[in-house]
Amino acid sequence: MSKRRLQRTLKHQLKLRKYVMTSSPGIVDQTVLKLTPPLPVASDVAASDLKNHLTQILKLRKSNRDFSDRDISVETLSRLLWSAFGINRPEGSHRTAPSAKNWQEIDIYVARSDGLYLFDPHAFVLSLVRKEDLRGATGWQDFVPHVPINLVYVANLEKMGDAPRTEKKFYAALDVGFISQNVYLFCAAEGLGTVVRGWVDRPKLAKMMGLSVAQRIIVVQSVGYSR
Repeated sequence: MSKRRLQRTLKHQLKLRKYVMTSSPGIVDQTVLKLTPPLPVASDVAASDLKNHLTQILKLRKSNRDFSDRDISVETLSRLLWSAFGINRPEGSHRTAPSAKNWQEIDIYVARSDGLYLFDPHAFVLSLVRKEDLRGATGWQDFVPHVPINLVYVANLEKMGDAPRTEKKFYAALDVGFISQNVYLFCAAEGLGTVVRGWVDRPKLAKMMGLSVAQRIIVVQSVGYSR
């Protein structure tokens, strides 16, 4: 990288840092957790640099089931959720993961020690759904109740129009696959551990979450720091 290009990049990063400092995350009220907006990619970042980084991240991608009890900051959680299924093209509300027919039928619920939240990608906040720790109900594995974050992927079948139910279930599962892989790549890049889990009592959890009959739990993904 040339000296002039490096100076432009550092100047750009300084502007972004000032922006983030004036948009600090945290509790707005008792029902909303404000997230940190993602930083845009510098316009002069070479495509080859991004390709090389992605290759290294793919080499690190793996499942992990041995988590520490270290908490995940709001800043890291913000980047995680944006990477998973955030809006990367605001002009059309397009997302970081594809969805069949652009239904965008998948909602991400975040089970934390302080409650169950629903990710709103448009307002970029977490809205409180249940003020209780439901992590233990998101799966039967021993580590589940102690992982800082459990992402519950829920499909809203009403958003999928008049498609046959079997088709809705197929595409919902496919779309969650895209989202969960984004989370895997983010965790590999950030030094976090993660694993997708299907072993969960869906009817019981759906009732505890207050889901409607049109909402279907697909899988759960645990995220935390590895031991």
